[in-house]
Amino acid sequence: MYAQRSPKFFYLILTLMIVVTSAFIAAVPAQAAGIGTWSSTGSMDTARKYHSATLLPDGKVLVAGGYGSSGILASAELYDPASGTWSSTGSMVTGRTTHSATLLPNGTVLVAGGYISSSGILASAELYDPASGTWSSTGSMATERYGHSATLLPNGKVLVAGGIGGGSYLSSAELYDPASGTWSSTGSMATARYVHSATLLPNGKVLVAGGIGGGSYLSSAELYDPAVGTWSSTGSMATARYVHSATLLPNGKVLVAGGYGGSHLSSAELYDPAVGTWSSTGSMATARYVHSATLLPNGKVLVVGGLRTNYLSSAELYDPASGTWSSTGSMATARSEHSATLLPDGKVLVAGGVDGSGILSSAELYNARMQLFLPFITR
Repeated sequence: MYAQRSPKFFYLILTLMIVVTSAFIAAVPAQAAGIGTWSSTGSMDTARKYHSATLLPDGKVLVAGGYGSSGILASAELYDPASGTWSSTGSMVTGRTTHSATLLPNGTVLVAGGYISSSGILASAELYDPASGTWSSTGSMATERYGHSATLLPNGKVLVAGGIGGGSYLSSAELYDPASGTWSSTGSMATARYVHSATLLPNGKVLVAGGIGGGSYLSSAELYDPAVGTWSSTGSMATARYVHSATLLPNGKVLVAGGYGGSHLSSAELYDPAVGTWSSTGSMATARYVHSATLLPNGKVLVVGGLRTNYLSSAELYDPASGTWSSTGSMATARSEHSATLLPDGKVLVAGGVDGSGILSSAELYNARMQLFLPFITR
């Protein structure tokens, strides 16, 4: 028989075990500790790139459209994290790629615009209803466009800006109102731009940065104010870039990374809304564009894949506390033009895209979590 021990004794033992375990984990390489590892998960039914991926309220991920081996796709699929499998769901009314997809406050998904053929750019929009798994048409935009941005505003409306339409780069912007299912024009940007980034700031304004327009790479940035429906210029980036990533950090700043601006870029910059200026931060180890960037629950940013002179499988983490990047586990498959979605359990689902062998149906999961196991203590 064990001697009777007081609760303080067991609390002391538990505390000591946590300290020892933490010290052990700190001394173990990240991969061995289960941090930053990739694992395969179910493949999509259809290989696709330049599709959209939207996290639904029930935790499933809706992937829609894109470009596949048969051309422009109308099909859609659902990823279920519980089973790690994909299932087909209703197809869109119109096939499209390089469109936008936005989760609305009522749980439906708005898909707008996109490219359908060399002679066809879309103004149409559709709604996906997760309850029925079906698509229905909604009001069309005034202007056909693809490669635009779409941002859900605090008032529940969706701001669509820029892109290409009618054979030219666009500066126009429109608002979708879910209550009426209609679009209305709003103020135009000072600069027409395509494949730029758009980020909702904590103050409710939208930061649009970079892109390409008028045949040149852009370093300029603009702010949209929903209160008045107008745009105003803000500080320009140090480096012109497009097909870059932009991520809102927990401290309210915006991290822009990579992209292309006449050369493949590894540089990164931070936008500070408080002063409206940009500052350089640590550069990535690898230059890349058409990659993905995902804010993780721990506040770090995961950048994955993309193109340099070849397709990339590597991934990097940006730490806002130090302003530096570190390598993390590489994907099994190099890919670009893929989607990346943060799941409710903290994992990141990367799906589809393209590599040197063609368009991909495969998907992978990034696990940034560290599992800490302690023995069960009894007296």
